[in-house]
Amino acid sequence: MNDSDVDRSSSKPPSEDVEPRPSIQRVGNYQILEEIGSGGMAVVYKGSQESLGRVVAIKALKTVLTSDPNIVARFEREAMSVASFQHENIITLYDFFRERGALFMVMEFVEGIDLYDLLERAERIPHEVAAIMALQVARALDYAHFRGVIHRDVKPANIIISRLGEVKLTDFGIARTEHSDLTEAGIGLGTPAYMSPEQIIGDHLDHRSDIWSLGIVLYQMLTGKKPFVDDEERSAMQRIRLDEAEPVKALCPDCPKELIAVIDQCMQKSPDDRYLSTQELVVELEHYVASHVHTNYRARMVFFLKEQGVISDEQTTAMLHPALIGGGYGGKARPLPRRPSGGGSQALGMLLLVLGVALGGVGGWLGYERYGPGAQAAPKPAPGVCPPADRTQQYGQLIVRVHPWANVKVDGKQLETTPLARPLMLPVGKHRVELTNPYFKTRTLEVVIRQNKAYQISETLEMKDADRGGSSPSSGSTKRAAKGAKRR
Repeated sequence: MNDSDVDRSSSKPPSEDVEPRPSIQRVGNYQILEEIGSGGMAVVYKGSQESLGRVVAIKALKTVLTSDPNIVARFEREAMSVASFQHENIITLYDFFRERGALFMVMEFVEGIDLYDLLERAERIPHEVAAIMALQVARALDYAHFRGVIHRDVKPANIIISRLGEVKLTDFGIARTEHSDLTEAGIGLGTPAYMSPEQIIGDHLDHRSDIWSLGIVLYQMLTGKKPFVDDEERSAMQRIRLDEAEPVKALCPDCPKELIAVIDQCMQKSPDDRYLSTQELVVELEHYVASHVHTNYRARMVFFLKEQGVISDEQTTAMLHPALIGGGYGGKARPLPRRPSGGGSQALGMLLLVLGVALGGVGGWLGYERYGPGAQAAPKPAPGVCPPADRTQQYGQLIVRVHPWANVKVDGKQLETTPLARPLMLPVGKHRVELTNPYFKTRTLEVVIRQNKAYQISETLEMKDADRGGSSPSSGSTKRAAKGAKRR
């Protein structure tokens, strides 16, 4: 939730200048248990939905604000933005209703801590933990962007870490659809230190504005400070537009170069120089986390929360499998055990040979010939690619990334819908690729697939309607990159 709406600290008593807690103990189908936060715009209660036996969070717009159409519209917009969302990294909305002239939003109750308060405790977040959190937020944004919704207020106060190690993105109160008119009143909403350059000047926004904001959050997690802050010479918004951030390496000498590269690309001043899609950012973070965190991601988060005193040893024991706790996790990922490169295969071959002789057959010799020390290792397909059934045909890969999304036809045949889970395997030669979306202009491309190489298509589709609600030419621009890479 936006920290301008609700006080981040649920443990503090409500301040005297906020609206007092209503005398009613029930709203709708929910019992109010206690007030857990209050701010200038809304009050949040912990409640109980007795019909389903679950705890919920009830966000109530203050009655003194219900006469302001802009505030009411913002509150309703938050509900409508996430009404259809079903994602593990986004707070789930259960209900939205009016009662006694007041507006109520009923949401998933998450017991934990937000990143703002966590940074107050930890100052700096360990590299692998920061990468896990950034990955979960990027996945939430990718999900929203795929559905045309831009968050526009990604910041630590809107990122919650549950006691189970889950990372949740919340507060879509100033979210907009990507092609809505953003010149209306309220465009300046947001948190200055995390706003993108184009958001500051009131330009058309797309998903890349959220990518900038997430880059700022990752920078802060790793270095312990915001890259752009007010001082006597300039405001944070002026610095975002005109200045370069202090290099991450200067503030965090041991920061991995892979994460520095991610931050640098997220925080490019021009949206065209950032990641073309949020999916690309997700892939980069997935690659880093997979190669550096060799334990359950949520377990790593739970251990970090325990180290920071957010949860107790008893709570950690109750939430994690005994095998994880018994491992004596010390804060660094332990590499997974590796399979023996040659000895194990040779031992298996010898065992098969002995069995073959004992059975009087030739199976053992065949096994030794296949697995023995002189055997050639079978070629491995490219990561994430299923090998084609026809081994006599030569193949290459086609990687397709499209914003916002598209049906992918190759040579007139519908194959997949983006985002793709894996590259497409196509026969060597020329192919006609069509990217179709009912709301956007079809893109038709000719690609040449080469054996054991990858051809990449990266496209931003252009809307069919000539009047795109004030969008800038860059929002409809197309980019294409082709690059070959030997299959590993």
